[in-house]
Amino acid sequence: MLVGVSMLLLSAGALAELFDSVGTGVEFAAGLTAAALALIGVFSLLYGAAHAWASVLLRRRTAFGRVLMLALALVDLIVLPFGTGLGVYALWALLTNEGRRLFEVHGSGGSEGSGGFGSQLN
Repeated sequence: MLVGVSMLLLSAGALAELFDSVGTGVEFAAGLTAAALALIGVFSLLYGAAHAWASVLLRRRTAFGRVLMLALALVDLIVLPFGTGLGVYALWALLTNEGRRLFEVHGSGGSEGSGGFGSQLN
């Protein structure tokens, strides 16, 4: 989410340059830069919000939260260098047998797991 806010601030700077440089021939470049940075910023904010939402769902141990985080972890693998490490860790944590057990439904007790790997989350 920090990247999204940073890109939106850079976009605002490019937009200010666009309005300040009327008649100098850089309007197209400033407009294109402002639009590209704004698009990247909005995408980054949405991507960060999806991670935050998935983390809330994981904390509640919902099956959908696990699936959503697995999908986000796969995409994170291409974000070098930190996304790769975090994506590998998320895949490892959610695909191990202990990670799977955290999201199994247990009778009337809901989807709570017991001990083991899940004790690190509490």
